Amino acid sequence: MRLEAIANPTLARSIGLPVLALVATFVVGGMLAMLAGANPLLTFGLILKGAAGSKFALLETLNRATPLIFTGLAVAVAFRARLWNIGAEAQLYAGALVTILIGTKLALPGVVLIPLMGIGALVAGGLVLLGPVLLKTRLGVDEVVTTLLLNFIMLLVISMLLEGPLKDPMGMGWPKSEAIPRDARLPRLVEGLRLHWGFGIAILSAIVVWVIQTRTTLGYEIRAVGLNAAAARFAGIPVGKVMIKTALLSGGLAALAGFSEVAGLRGTLTLDLSPGFGYTGIVVAMLALLNPLGVVVSAIFVAGIFVGADGMSRAAEVPTYIADILLATALLFMVLAILLTKFRVLRG
Repeated sequence: MRLEAIANPTLARSIGLPVLALVATFVVGGMLAMLAGANPLLTFGLILKGAAGSKFALLETLNRATPLIFTGLAVAVAFRARLWNIGAEAQLYAGALVTILIGTKLALPGVVLIPLMGIGALVAGGLVLLGPVLLKTRLGVDEVVTTLLLNFIMLLVISMLLEGPLKDPMGMGWPKSEAIPRDARLPRLVEGLRLHWGFGIAILSAIVVWVIQTRTTLGYEIRAVGLNAAAARFAGIPVGKVMIKTALLSGGLAALAGFSEVAGLRGTLTLDLSPGFGYTGIVVAMLALLNPLGVVVSAIFVAGIFVGADGMSRAAEVPTYIADILLATALLFMVLAILLTKFRVLRG
């Protein structure tokens, strides 16, 4: 068997295969629910109810989707240029760290601190990804390895700081930082609930990234480098500079997830700030086919599964791990769908 490239995939093929991948994902999820002794339709109904069955549930889903939009955008931008950024988790924590440093060390009004924390997070995330990109462009070091390892390095650095200079003296021994001032936190979108203006920033970021990718020279260069770096270089595109710009944009977007979690939700830095938002961003980006606007829909879908699975587990007595399996299965099927969109399988 061999693969043959499809020059111009039909619209039906480009849309139908990803839709089929999602259908196959829910079929697998239904089978797992049956193995757990539950009714598949009831299980999925409870997930939907838990994710969007009330105002509280819907806003909680949007709240959970906020960091996923940022990390999904970070991955989508990088993957579009074939820069395999697996380190969004490290960039997220870098953004959170700088947010805490600025928010707790600078005695400034909240209206000044909020933009300073956001800009600081952007810069920090970009710089974290800049190192692996320079190693890739100058020395040919595989960025998958370097960005992945940076996730663990950053967690160890954060752990060291939380047990040392950043530890809250009033935290009763818990490894957490001091809280940023109340007036330096992102306002709530709905009073009394957790959804904050980080969600609005995430939506705006998706629009900006879409404009960059579709309406600017940089977006054209990113797509050209991703399609064929050698051909782009032959055409006069500075591939190295494009990769550096992509790294700064991608890392900065992932860092905004850390900024939004600290400034909008937690108010403080802890080692469990992210339950894997950086890694889940890969799933979000792939489900969106690397489309920035699709990332918003994909992130809400993924967040809905996680939020809905919590309520479903209590009502149907099905483990919440079904959410993780659904997302992993969706990723595998989506990768296969993308492959079959661009190639046809031939025998012989």
